[in-house]
Amino acid sequence: MKDERGYFGDYGGQFVPETLMPVLDELSQAYRKAKDDKDFWRQFETLSRDYSGRPTPLYLAKGLTQHCGGARIFLKREDLAHTGAHKINNALGQGLLAKKMGKRRIIAETGAGQHGVAAAAVCAMLGLDCIVYMGEEDVQRQSLNVFRMRLMGAEVRTVSSGSRTLKDAINEAIRDWVTNPDTYYLLGSVVGPAPYPAMVRDFQAVIGKETKEQILAQTKRLPNYIVACVGGGSNAIGIFYPFLDDKDVRLIGVEAAGRGIESGQHAAPLMAGTVGVLHGTKSYVLQDEGGQIRETHSVSAGLDYPGVGPEHSYLKDSRRAEYVAVTDQEALEGFQLLGKTEGIVPALEPAHAIYHAAQMAKSLDKEQIIVVNLSGRGDKDMDIVAKELGVEL
Repeated sequence: MKDERGYFGDYGGQFVPETLMPVLDELSQAYRKAKDDKDFWRQFETLSRDYSGRPTPLYLAKGLTQHCGGARIFLKREDLAHTGAHKINNALGQGLLAKKMGKRRIIAETGAGQHGVAAAAVCAMLGLDCIVYMGEEDVQRQSLNVFRMRLMGAEVRTVSSGSRTLKDAINEAIRDWVTNPDTYYLLGSVVGPAPYPAMVRDFQAVIGKETKEQILAQTKRLPNYIVACVGGGSNAIGIFYPFLDDKDVRLIGVEAAGRGIESGQHAAPLMAGTVGVLHGTKSYVLQDEGGQIRETHSVSAGLDYPGVGPEHSYLKDSRRAEYVAVTDQEALEGFQLLGKTEGIVPALEPAHAIYHAAQMAKSLDKEQIIVVNLSGRGDKDMDIVAKELGVEL
């Protein structure tokens, strides 16, 4: 599906300043070598097991299933991975690659803070310097993760420009990268210029590979549906990718509808965007008629991004995956529902997927199987949810 130029159909590519082309060429060559290096993957798999805690469980959510009264719902428990989300998979893979390339200074961006925490953890473990760019609004609403990053030795740089969220954090990280080409940019999602979308996907594909093995072991069959939230799209592509050739498995990505698609205050480029270029890649983006990137809104910082990975754009156009959107209010319902039925508090990002899967399950028969990628835990979101629900902590 991906060609040699880093395109997925019409999407992807390298739309960057000339000064970054040698850096991207170096990275592409290093990753091509690593992909064929058995020792590299052996080290990745060993640390995934001993450091990250893989494999994560595939859990039959009996309480949620009973509540919905329809299809069986399984949860891929990425919330149980080290640092509390799927982000550790990619951070570990890229951290090992950076060390293999001889890089010592690592920069990263973060929205909800989970990629920043994962990058800080991996850099501490590998003995690398770590600088994390984070929007001012996200620093405020994800203060716990900021503290966690600093405890692990990372420098957190607050970004006060633009919407002060993930988009602007990526802008600043790219500016740093242009100025310091010896730096390694540990990009956190399947966005950005090639080779990042494919490379991040390859590290996150461990989610889907495990899911396929686990669901076959537990049920002797593949699921009917796989549901995952989509911001940049790394957790979704990670679980989707190993199932792409299984045409009977329907893949459903859930974007953030915010205050409603019609309101314009959302973060759903696949549902309501147009094709454009953002952060070095061609994909669906939220932009005005003049091509200026629009501000976004989502209760979940990790989905609050005006673009999406180019492979998701390809999957949308080819109709291999389908995409829907869930509002802030619905995501809060999903957040509470999982807590009450399963004693599991999800992050606000996968709460979008939980809500949609629960609505689907009600209309499906009991022989159907839905797998939801529970991409992170909700500790980081307690203040936000309490405020939204009018509860004083």
